[in-house]
Amino acid sequence: MSKIQILWVDDEIDILKPHILFLEKKDYTVDTCTNGVDALDKIAAHNYDVVFLDENMPGLSGLETLAELKLQKPNLPVIMITKSEEENLMEEAIGNQIADYLIKPLNPNQILLSLKKNLDHSRLVSEQTTSNYQQEFRKIAMDLAMVNSLDEWIALYKKLIHWELLLENSNEPAMLEILESQKMEANSLFFKFIKKNYKDLLTNNDLIFSHTLFKKVIAPQIQQKPTLWVVVDNLRYDQFRTIEPIVNQFYKKKAEIDYFSILPTATQYARNALFSGMLPLEMEQKFPQYWKSDSDEGGKNLYENEFLTEQIKKFRVPLKHEYFKITNLEAGKKLADSFQSIKNNDLTVVVINFVDMLSHAKTEMDVIKELVSDDKAYRSLTASWFQNSPLLEMIKKAQAMGLQLILTTDHGTINTKNPTRIIGPKEISSNLRYKTGRSLSYEDKDVYAVHNPKEIFLPQSALNSSFVFAKEDLFFAYPNNFNHYVKYYKNTYQHGGISLEEMIIPCVVYEPK
Repeated sequence: MSKIQILWVDDEIDILKPHILFLEKKDYTVDTCTNGVDALDKIAAHNYDVVFLDENMPGLSGLETLAELKLQKPNLPVIMITKSEEENLMEEAIGNQIADYLIKPLNPNQILLSLKKNLDHSRLVSEQTTSNYQQEFRKIAMDLAMVNSLDEWIALYKKLIHWELLLENSNEPAMLEILESQKMEANSLFFKFIKKNYKDLLTNNDLIFSHTLFKKVIAPQIQQKPTLWVVVDNLRYDQFRTIEPIVNQFYKKKAEIDYFSILPTATQYARNALFSGMLPLEMEQKFPQYWKSDSDEGGKNLYENEFLTEQIKKFRVPLKHEYFKITNLEAGKKLADSFQSIKNNDLTVVVINFVDMLSHAKTEMDVIKELVSDDKAYRSLTASWFQNSPLLEMIKKAQAMGLQLILTTDHGTINTKNPTRIIGPKEISSNLRYKTGRSLSYEDKDVYAVHNPKEIFLPQSALNSSFVFAKEDLFFAYPNNFNHYVKYYKNTYQHGGISLEEMIIPCVVYEPK
């Protein structure tokens, strides 16, 4: 490995000789010059790894040299060194994208730490992360053997995501493979837990499911302060973690509440439950004009605002609200441009369908399939979209207006990797992660089968129809043309079944900074 090459620019470079000797003993190569003009010439002629730059030099100042240097080589790390502790100088240097800021008098360890932080950061973090996960592996394995409540499943899932996000940037693919195997084991055990307990969990008043989120979380918050409530369809917990730092630039987290999507973990069921405050069977019985079953023609989520209006009435508190559903970029830009018009609302609800459209587009479009080849890429694409989306513009404007922000979703999604066969009549539902209909034939070990849907508050589309939910990363495939079907849908993001990714989802309350 070649030595790290440093350029040290300081008009009093002779005084710094002890520090230079110290670095050379540590196997660094140090080149020097005494002014900004010579420094720029050297930088143009050589490929340095880092520059130490004195802020206060005669002629071309440190900040002027920095500006010219960044035009030449914008990615070259620069560590600014100064005698001054004036805040405005620090801010100006940081604003010019320096890598670090050291104040004289220097000490050798301070210099060494800055070098390691900027040049060896990725390697050191990778090594330490790998070491820490190796120590944590046994504890996670023990937790998996002991977990016995939804709260414990939340804690375990969040721990797995924490390590996945850390390890994905490490240089140890073997560790990621081990973590992936732990996630697979966790999903297997989670499926068994849900299959055994779902009916009782759904009626447990201490838990928050889709149909109780508004009553238990949203309503108490919006009665305190005008609120922007954003529902990003199909947003997984790990995707939320990737966009959270962007939100944190404008908002401060007040509370994070993790809740559970009802089954099926599909928009038709989970999001209607979110806005109505009811389970699907109750929606069908009380509002048959709004509820659409799987076999009905047309959109299944056309009456979310009507459901929300009816739910708000239950609280008997005067509440001015407005509802917007964004299904394309143009509609998002239009709402962002006219956002000031919602300033008198107590509650503004914005449903964003982008992530849902992305996951389905992945099935249809080869380009998207390549862009979103795995969970890491899926997270990255979500963050990129969010950073450049009209939604972020709305959030910025909401912060400027002093609105409280609630960010949540209706269900998650999972990368489906393995098929399981199912046979049914022509009118069987089309979702790949759950099926409903009569005379279904399937692999018992692969599904949670509910022969009497009313037991879990689901309507029956026909007499004797049942529901089956796929476990882990399975997707349903028909025996006819099986291989073609599997090739088409394998490694696509689907929802409707039972997995940690689909069922455990975030709801976060923010206050403006």
